[in-house]
Amino acid sequence: MSHYADSSFLVSCYVTDAPTAQAKAHLSAHSVPLIFTALHDLEVRNALKLGVFRGLFTAAAAAAAWANLERDLQRGRLLRTAVKWPLGFRVASQLSDQHSALTGTRSLDVLHVALARSLRVADFCSFDLR
Repeated sequence: MSHYADSSFLVSCYVTDAPTAQAKAHLSAHSVPLIFTALHDLEVRNALKLGVFRGLFTAAAAAAAWANLERDLQRGRLLRTAVKWPLGFRVASQLSDQHSALTGTRSLDVLHVALARSLRVADFCSFDLR
């Protein structure tokens, strides 16, 4: 059974930021692969570029992080997974209706939770409190 990590968790696995140690400890404790969807591909790729723009790390560091991610895809530590998008969006809409007015969730965060639910993963990894 695989685990689902939101994009911010994945980014912390590949660049050094405040929760990096916690992310790596979780990965060390669990030897199951992490799901990697087209949404992850876009968000992680963009987060690395945004980090360069904000001066958080260099373009070379971002490229190295992406290369490490691609190696993990090849090794099976990350598992490319097709998503049934209509189901994911339907579940996301339901979650939004139930929780967003109370918790202030953002749409992409809700979508990650919905995708994890629709894929029936064993664990959801995130540093978001909402």
